[in-house]
Amino acid sequence: MPIQNQAAFFQLSLLLLADLSNRLSLIKCLFFRTFTEISKFHKYFSLQSWKKFVIQVLGKRGKSLQKSTVVDDLGESPALEVLAYKNKDGKGYFAKSTTPRSPRSSKVKFRVGQVIKHKIWGYRGVIIGWDEDAKAPEWWVNQNHPDDKPDWRTQPNYSVIVDTRDRPTPQSTYIPQENIEVLKQTKIIHPVLDDYFENYDGTQYLIRPWLKALYPHD
Repeated sequence: MPIQNQAAFFQLSLLLLADLSNRLSLIKCLFFRTFTEISKFHKYFSLQSWKKFVIQVLGKRGKSLQKSTVVDDLGESPALEVLAYKNKDGKGYFAKSTTPRSPRSSKVKFRVGQVIKHKIWGYRGVIIGWDEDAKAPEWWVNQNHPDDKPDWRTQPNYSVIVDTRDRPTPQSTYIPQENIEVLKQTKIIHPVLDDYFENYDGTQYLIRPWLKALYPHD
């Protein structure tokens, strides 16, 4: 290779190396700046910090409710807002009232979390709420309560989520007390089961704190 070409090639190589060095320095600088910024906000990505954040947000939304209705130990329970939405008409039909059931009426025989069987239709389910007397639209009562059962209106009625093995389409029902039979050592399957309960103790389901706040004596 001619000397002039060698010199030109050498000079071009130096320029390319210098440019590459500048680019690497820029990338290194950007990397450390990004790492530093991420480190500053690392605490917000931890599970504990996230839980605290959720608690604060839900706490602000639930000032009108008892503290125990806001979150449980896992920082959960937006289901209370679902209840509030369902109760937006103010009537609290089908045990959807957000008023705590306290004191507990002596008329109410069964508890939230108990697994039951419908005496007439035979399906299984778990109680997620109750009313001391039936609270439902008049058209619904007329359609579902026989004329010869006027006492169904005045006895406790229970909101129940139904085992999907008995009724494949997920659904809830509202059952007069006399149609309920308690089952022991029985678990059910339903897609919203975990929204209401923490686990099963072999006898019944243990209700989450937000639901416990509505049924403090169950």
